[in-house]
Amino acid sequence: MTPRTRARSPARGGDLEQVARLLGRPPAGDLYVVLRSPDGAPSVIENAPFLRDGTPMPTRYWLVDPELRAAVSALESAGGVRDAEAAVDPEALVRAHARYAAARDASVPADHAGPRPSGGVGGTRTGVKCLHAHLAWWLVGGDDPVGGWVAGRIGLTTRRSAWRRDR
Repeated sequence: MTPRTRARSPARGGDLEQVARLLGRPPAGDLYVVLRSPDGAPSVIENAPFLRDGTPMPTRYWLVDPELRAAVSALESAGGVRDAEAAVDPEALVRAHARYAAARDASVPADHAGPRPSGGVGGTRTGVKCLHAHLAWWLVGGDDPVGGWVAGRIGLTTRRSAWRRDR
């Protein structure tokens, strides 16, 4: 896999255009680019906890890199969600969902009175729902056993093989 660069920067201008192209639609909420490919293209985005219309957004990290998405999609198509759920310690997965939700929820304003994002990785409450969301979080430093499992299956042996840190 190609090295990637980790750097959190608000998406604007060209980033928003690239993310829209990678998603196949304009983003419905504010976001940061948190991981970039060697050519500077967004690889992982961090979503705000709410879409612009106020709808809660449970998925904090979103994989937009086409190469990584294709590899994870192939894994999912081959039964990867079921295999990941069977391979990962269930208690470790519960703890990962709780950490993900706590970090996301910390970005919700304390005075917010309406509906809030819920669930853990990818908005799921239990088990594994989306390998893409798990890998995205793992790539940006999340302690996610499913993300680590996915990385191993698609040839990323360490986070360092997935990106190059800015110096």
